[in-house]
Amino acid sequence: MSPPRTSAHHAAPAEPDPPRPYPAVAFDLDGTLYVSGVPIPGAPEAVSAIRSSGRAVLFVSNNPLRTPRQYAERLTGIGIPATEDEVVTSAVVVAQWLGTEAPDEPVFAVGEPILHQQLHEAGIATTPDWREASVVLASFDRTFTYDTWRDACFALRAGARFVATNPDATCPTADGEIPDCGGIIAALETSSGRQLDAVAGKPSTVMSARIRELLGVAARDILVVGDRLATDIALAHHAGFASAVVLSGVSDRAAVAATEWRPTHVLDSIAALPHLLGVN
Repeated sequence: MSPPRTSAHHAAPAEPDPPRPYPAVAFDLDGTLYVSGVPIPGAPEAVSAIRSSGRAVLFVSNNPLRTPRQYAERLTGIGIPATEDEVVTSAVVVAQWLGTEAPDEPVFAVGEPILHQQLHEAGIATTPDWREASVVLASFDRTFTYDTWRDACFALRAGARFVATNPDATCPTADGEIPDCGGIIAALETSSGRQLDAVAGKPSTVMSARIRELLGVAARDILVVGDRLATDIALAHHAGFASAVVLSGVSDRAAVAATEWRPTHVLDSIAALPHLLGVN
């Protein structure tokens, strides 16, 4: 007699989890997460949700007036916990670039004491004498004087290389936008007859390479979130990153519609990011 038939019930194979969009997120700071140290509504909750989803995060600023440690402390103080290692700035990146591209070349730095401090800590030689300078470094400098302008032009006319921390024309504050490094670059270019040779901050390939190195993922897996089309979104465009422009800073919908650097996403503010990523 044949054994009775039995029916075997095999569980269906589990469906793989769908890939998470953008496993790494690089946040701009000024105008994106806060303005003049005041958090944009929903920013702490948005970053917390992104972290809780398991995504890697990085905080990226073109503003050279604070060190990564100071930025981490500022972020933590407004409810966005961050460590020094999660912050990259134009000052840090330009110091690294100078150490590689212009080792032992004296730098005439147009910048505030905090920039000089960071250059010194990175082992970059600076000089106040334009005659000794092989490099002129332009930066955001609220103490910029005629004498500094004149001497930087002398150095540039004598053949010094011309580099900058960042190209931003303005910096957002609670009282409105104030002049940034872009104005100093323009002053030096106009009066020296020279054009900028290299820039370290967004949107440069120097900065995008550093972002990829720190996040450790493919370009297509990185989402850059920022408020400036010409820096944040242009960097993403050139590097092959995805991008989300937030309208809480210097850009509005009319500017987005007119730009050559079309963002992947447009958000009213950082508070909408968790919904975009499906983590709220």
